[in-house]
Amino acid sequence: MSVDTGSRPPAAARDRRFARQERCELCGTPVAARHGHLVDTGRRGLLCACRACFLLCPAGKTRYRAVPERYLWDPRRPIARLDWRELGIPARFAFFVHCGTRVTAFQPGPAGMVETTLPPGLWAELAAAHPLLATAEPDVEAIVFRGRACGTDCFLVPVDVCYRLAGAVRRYWTGGDGGPELHERVGELFAEIEQRAQPLW
Repeated sequence: MSVDTGSRPPAAARDRRFARQERCELCGTPVAARHGHLVDTGRRGLLCACRACFLLCPAGKTRYRAVPERYLWDPRRPIARLDWRELGIPARFAFFVHCGTRVTAFQPGPAGMVETTLPPGLWAELAAAHPLLATAEPDVEAIVFRGRACGTDCFLVPVDVCYRLAGAVRRYWTGGDGGPELHERVGELFAEIEQRAQPLW
């Protein structure tokens, strides 16, 4: 087998390959398939980031905040079946993010995400009984709830996981209840979350 160490692909091919490569949305540096993300709190959007820009934007009181990589759950204080009607969410699946002084629920759907601001005091009441809820960093981490017959799953996850979840819902939703492929994809994502989650204490 011969190895060509000197030839280069044609310019057009190089341009196409270069155009497909993702770039840091702050400095323009090409990034690998697996890379960090920043939350733009001014526009409430998610940005791809190279390692240097990621490290320059820690989670703090700045416009661009690095999304942490921790996954947590609290085996000592499981959440019983939630009253989804009290939360103002018709489905049994949502994630919650501290946005400024508010806690907002995001429910993924086939047409995008539906936002619901929780009633005053409700989140504080839940967090008093379940410290995991108060552990999430504002804007960059989320609490994910999934209702099940035996109770409610609850995890702290990086907020970019929620974007993946919302993207899967939009891409695979079919019929009235989402369809089997969507449920399979969501199940795979929750299996990944469960595998990566570490105990809170």
